[in-house]
Amino acid sequence: MICCAIGQDSHRFTQEEKPLLLGGVLLPGGPGLEANSDGDVLLHALTNAVSGLTGRNVLGPAADTMCRAGETDSRAYLREALRDLSAMGGRIVHVSFSVEAKRPHLYEHIPAMKRSVADLLGIAPAHVGLTATSGEGLTAFGRGEGIQVFCQVTGELREEED
Repeated sequence: MICCAIGQDSHRFTQEEKPLLLGGVLLPGGPGLEANSDGDVLLHALTNAVSGLTGRNVLGPAADTMCRAGETDSRAYLREALRDLSAMGGRIVHVSFSVEAKRPHLYEHIPAMKRSVADLLGIAPAHVGLTATSGEGLTAFGRGEGIQVFCQVTGELREEED
């Protein structure tokens, strides 16, 4: 059975010294994002989308518990959601991201972010779509106050027996 789910996440930039990670890729020169974790808003949106397929929200209590135990790498949260999907006999076949941010300029980093996400999901980079917009400054993200990401995943799930 083919299923789709949408995930969203957003974070504002922090004033603290913190690296900026998007899709597991370190982006130089940008301020980091406010979060208990590494703040990788791209992976958070993806984790939420995978949670939409499985019905178990990983971000929230599960990620909070992991964070209190010292796990702040957003890739670990995604792996947790993917374990749930795998236990259901499912897999991701395609993912598409839409990023809204005035800064940093993402165009040159998109290939690396696509490769990183593809590696995490075990799919080809050609099955990862990633677009970015400033949103013409109409929102806080378009004005440079943070980053917002929407993610749609397409997955194959094992058919439920009646």
